[in-house]
Amino acid sequence: MEPAVKERGCFIVDVTLSKDNDVTVTIEKEAGDVDLEDCVALNDVFLAAFDKDTEDYSLTVSSAGLDQPFKVHGQYVKAVGSQVVVLLKGGRKLTGVLTGADSDGISVRYTARELPEGKKKKITVEREERIGFGSVNSVTPLVEFKK
Repeated sequence: MEPAVKERGCFIVDVTLSKDNDVTVTIEKEAGDVDLEDCVALNDVFLAAFDKDTEDYSLTVSSAGLDQPFKVHGQYVKAVGSQVVVLLKGGRKLTGVLTGADSDGISVRYTARELPEGKKKKITVEREERIGFGSVNSVTPLVEFKK
């Protein structure tokens, strides 16, 4: 399926196979959003490659959910410049803008309330932090609903 996925400007995020032969292929678009035509086209490619009567499976092709943690490098790259929630090992949570992503980790710009040395009142400061993937539990897109 990989050539057909790339041809549509997408990449594979995940493929799962249940014990009952339920196949789920999760895709993401390199730019923009996955649409119904992308899912139908890739569904057709899969059906053409595997005889459903012989293999006895069910197939679902879907986009990566907005509330799902990133799983592959392409998702991080696509999200550069957007708001994310980063959960770190040890329980720390950062909400900010993903400013970079490479094979070693990510960079996040966020605001924090800090107490300057010798002062009695906290101030808001902007920080940018480089975080290695070994310190990250999950990164998800920040979904905000405006009133």
